[in-house]
Amino acid sequence: MPGSCRLGSGKGKSNMAESAQILGPFVKDAPVTSSRSPARPLAVIILAAGQGTRMKSARHKVLHPIAGRPMLLHLLASVAELQPERQVVVVGAGREQVERAVEGSGAVIAVQEQQLGTGHAVAQAHDALAGFAGDILILYGDVPLVRAETLRSMLDRLNWGDEPRAVVLGFRPEDAAAYGRIIARDQGVIEKMVEYKDANAEERAVTLCNSGLMAVRSTDLFVLLDQIGNDNAAGEYYLPDIVMLPGAQSAVIEAEAWEVAGVNSRAELAGVEAVWQDRRRAEAMRDGATLIAPETVFFAHDTLLGRDVTIEPNVVFGPGVSVADDATIHAFSHLEGATVGKGADIGPYARLRPGAKIGAKAKVGNFVEVKKAELGEGAKANHLSYIGDASVGAGANIGAGTITCNYDGFFKYRTEIGAGAFIGSNSALVAPVKIGDGAIVAAGSVVTQAVEADALCLVRPKQEAKPGWAARFRARMQARKAAK
Repeated sequence: MPGSCRLGSGKGKSNMAESAQILGPFVKDAPVTSSRSPARPLAVIILAAGQGTRMKSARHKVLHPIAGRPMLLHLLASVAELQPERQVVVVGAGREQVERAVEGSGAVIAVQEQQLGTGHAVAQAHDALAGFAGDILILYGDVPLVRAETLRSMLDRLNWGDEPRAVVLGFRPEDAAAYGRIIARDQGVIEKMVEYKDANAEERAVTLCNSGLMAVRSTDLFVLLDQIGNDNAAGEYYLPDIVMLPGAQSAVIEAEAWEVAGVNSRAELAGVEAVWQDRRRAEAMRDGATLIAPETVFFAHDTLLGRDVTIEPNVVFGPGVSVADDATIHAFSHLEGATVGKGADIGPYARLRPGAKIGAKAKVGNFVEVKKAELGEGAKANHLSYIGDASVGAGANIGAGTITCNYDGFFKYRTEIGAGAFIGSNSALVAPVKIGDGAIVAAGSVVTQAVEADALCLVRPKQEAKPGWAARFRARMQARKAAK
């Protein structure tokens, strides 16, 4: 996308007066009341037809993840807050991948067979928007983290009294480099948009750059696209060219540079991830969680934390984790698809896999893995254990080295451990099996049958000692070795 920079999540305000404080001077100078009706229809066009060659990947560029979620789905989540009537994703290569990713989202696919520029790509959405009357947002699938608040502000500006032809989202990067420049006057009215290579020295000194994101009315968009040409070095139809067509004026509002950074390479993907994580860490601490070493904690897009949660260094959250108030996640733990109850204690070096449900004040200690299993209130698995496809009752104690043998090579089976049960160290519970409430399984047992409540289960051979056997064995073996 020529002259554009394409990044983050964060929380903002929804009314225009508060949005003005976020989005910069061109919003601040404008009226804070909006003529846009809440019922005015909205359509969204997301451009995702780029080849993504710099990613060097068989995966479509817009499906590479940020915080455990594909970039395109980040963008669709923001768009969903605006309740659009229609959503069109324009793709080129990799159509099947994108279709699978957006299934159930309400988005439809349009195909750009030839890559003839951003204006040409938008034109491919024409048929999918047949009969639509309202506002249209044009976004980019590799600019994943633009906020819903920013998109609302673009639509609000589109429908102020001066009714600009288009609203462009601008930004001021630390280094404007070769980005396209926007020359604007009061109220953000655009006087000129110019590509860096075509700009003079005075224009290059301007710091306001074009992100490429745009809002246009449906009655204008395709008419304007029919008027642009491809008389340029690349022979392509550029979407920004509609802004400078004769006739009505266009406007710009500003976003921070982090919000509109895009991804064209693995390095840029890592950069966007880093900014997203920094913002999420700040949000977590602002909302009442303690992060001992924030820069070492990594969240997923949907991580939920209660108040007074403590997270020690080097903790990684995969998707689908919620942590209740007062819980502690110790260092070097990994959680995914797990629920952690109030006051629970996890780690260090613990792994909670999908389906793990840890009850209030339960303990999952060092080098313990829990998968598709529930630990009741106050239950403990303190050391070196695997608890899979199981339920552990309240107050039960799982000794070091215990495993639930849940898989026979073909099927998974379930283990049930009752409330207050005690499982001795180095025991193997061969599922399907049930340990009753209050039962004790002696250390080193291999349990294959149900154990009734309050019983002692002892499954191991009688200990036998043979005096002097070890010394005789060593002497015999040493003599055999010396003879060779």
